[in-house]
Amino acid sequence: MMRLQCPAVFLLLCFAAPMRGQQPARPAGDSYQLKPSPKTATWGYFDAKTPPALRIKSGDTVEMQTLVTASRERFETAGLWPDRVEPAWREIYEQVKDHGPGPHMLTGPVYIEGAEPGDVLEVRIQKIRLAIPYALNTFSPGRGFLPEDFPYERVKVIPLDEKRMVAQFADGIEIPLRPFFGTMGVAPPASAGRVSSAPPWVNAGNLDNKELVAGTTLFIPIHAPGALFQAGDGHAGQGDGEVDITAMETSLVGTFQFVVRKDVHLRWPRAETPTEFITMGLDEDLTAATKMAVREMIDFLVQEKHMTRDDAYMLASVAADLHITQVVDGNKGVHMILSKAIFTKAR
Repeated sequence: MMRLQCPAVFLLLCFAAPMRGQQPARPAGDSYQLKPSPKTATWGYFDAKTPPALRIKSGDTVEMQTLVTASRERFETAGLWPDRVEPAWREIYEQVKDHGPGPHMLTGPVYIEGAEPGDVLEVRIQKIRLAIPYALNTFSPGRGFLPEDFPYERVKVIPLDEKRMVAQFADGIEIPLRPFFGTMGVAPPASAGRVSSAPPWVNAGNLDNKELVAGTTLFIPIHAPGALFQAGDGHAGQGDGEVDITAMETSLVGTFQFVVRKDVHLRWPRAETPTEFITMGLDEDLTAATKMAVREMIDFLVQEKHMTRDDAYMLASVAADLHITQVVDGNKGVHMILSKAIFTKAR
């Protein structure tokens, strides 16, 4: 990890409260870089006991490099091992033996000073860029949404054209790139111990929400001192649902600004884009996840837009859209999107 030179004069940035409009300007902080290595990455879990890879202050910015989620066997099947596999990935594979139960190589954790349980971590996703010129999509026996239909393994290498920002899926098929991090999360409550990186939960984690591109903000309830933010599971793009259990899996470099919010209290992760509000539901049962996303939207409208619960329920029905985030990660995900444009007056 390397600390970048900080400008002599702080720039002022305005931070938006989660779904409640603008707050007073706050000074920008220092900037850092965090690259993956056996000492700055974890493999497959979130845990409040994980030692920090980097310590920063609220308002600081970190450029984090992350590694593609894949096994050595997948790389070998795809004909990529070892020449086209990043050296950092190989070093972690060879040296980190304390890993699991999830599959993701995660960079971090980042400890934010002053973050305490009950606060909210505002994660401003400023930039995302590709780190390698390919992605992988795979399915295997017993996994994905249709394991009974595909009881075998397939690995596909998808070239990425960063200049044109398209993925060359096949001859005559190009997919626009919308890179995002499938996994962004904080430590779970200490009482939970080590939890798998696979299912998303109260600490966010493997949300696989394709709306969380550069320019968006994720709000995560904090459960442990320092928050202990980790990121990884880079996706060059994904369809809602992620039905075969993988997206266009790749390595990404993201620039995040972290702000500890003591004026906000959330039960579950929420997000905000420049044009939309997003609530989320996470549960093993898809119906329960859907109800959670709707109830979270109603709560937002009541608390932040000062609506009655009846009107909030009605507005969610006539103006908000439900999306299936993913159906393959244990806890299924549903997110509800509401356009900011419908609010013609400040509330």
